[in-house]
Amino acid sequence: MSNSPLLQVSDLIVEFPTRSGVLRPVDRVGFDVRAGEIVGLVGESGAGKSMCGSAIIGLIDRPGRISGGEIRLNGERIDNLPEERLRHIRGKRIAMVFQDPLTSLNPLMTVGQQLIQTIRTHLPLSANDARARAIGLLEEVGIPAAAARIDAYPHQFSGGMRQRVVIALALAAEPELIIADEPTTALDVSVQAQIMALLKRLCRERGTAVILITHDMGVIAETTDRVAVLYAGRIAEIGPTRNVLSTPSHPYTVGLMASTPSTTGSLHTLSQIPGSMPNLRAIPKGCAFNARCGKAFSPCFQDIPVLEPVEGSEVACWLYDPAYQNTKETSGASE
Repeated sequence: MSNSPLLQVSDLIVEFPTRSGVLRPVDRVGFDVRAGEIVGLVGESGAGKSMCGSAIIGLIDRPGRISGGEIRLNGERIDNLPEERLRHIRGKRIAMVFQDPLTSLNPLMTVGQQLIQTIRTHLPLSANDARARAIGLLEEVGIPAAAARIDAYPHQFSGGMRQRVVIALALAAEPELIIADEPTTALDVSVQAQIMALLKRLCRERGTAVILITHDMGVIAETTDRVAVLYAGRIAEIGPTRNVLSTPSHPYTVGLMASTPSTTGSLHTLSQIPGSMPNLRAIPKGCAFNARCGKAFSPCFQDIPVLEPVEGSEVACWLYDPAYQNTKETSGASE
């Protein structure tokens, strides 16, 4: 795994202007991804995970826009590129695996037609060579009898097989980075495990970097090298997966882990984080988690915390800010 980042996201801001004001689903998010590394983005629905992925690959629909920060791929800034140049990067250097494989594939085209078209768009191959490569990709992702099934339509495949086809499409042009947005949500547990094992193997063998977007802490634990926990468009905690999951520091991460069923130990009632993700029109002042946090004190209601190093990870919480670590004030979740 290379030490130099393949992808650098710095202070990324995504905004949507509306009649009632500007909504900010991504607010100063920053992280790196290295070649051959799997980085997870995790959090509740509405945390900004998918919006981060869409921003990186340039799929923010108007009137949405990237209004701040930078996205760099191998040192080249890509967030401000013209659409025509971005189209050459999208699919070839950065690929995406979407949540629902059935809607990701064209039902009127065979799997082979879609693969061959994608391959020939990005690679200088003849029709015969592109077909041979398509069959090879289907075999690589575990499609049985690939040479015969390449001419089948998407509806003739199971959900798990369709997701394998989508992964083959993502790999078609040998991308440097794959963004996998909830790739196993619509699949049963056994197929989920197969798909995640496939992504992990391909990442290791090809040196491809992966950003895995999910709400499933189990998938994060089994698959990723590092994880960023998002809340209301901001990173609450980021670090090596083992550190973040075994010794979570941010109260939100602690709550997520406490609400995850354990496969060992005695049965007990799961904990629940009170309340819900704040509406983008009403993000509270200070830390966005303050209304749901049992450890909130006065700074949490005034200023947005910045990431501070904590036990090998980075945590955006006033509890770990050097200026407040020795304070004895503990006012609870509301002043």
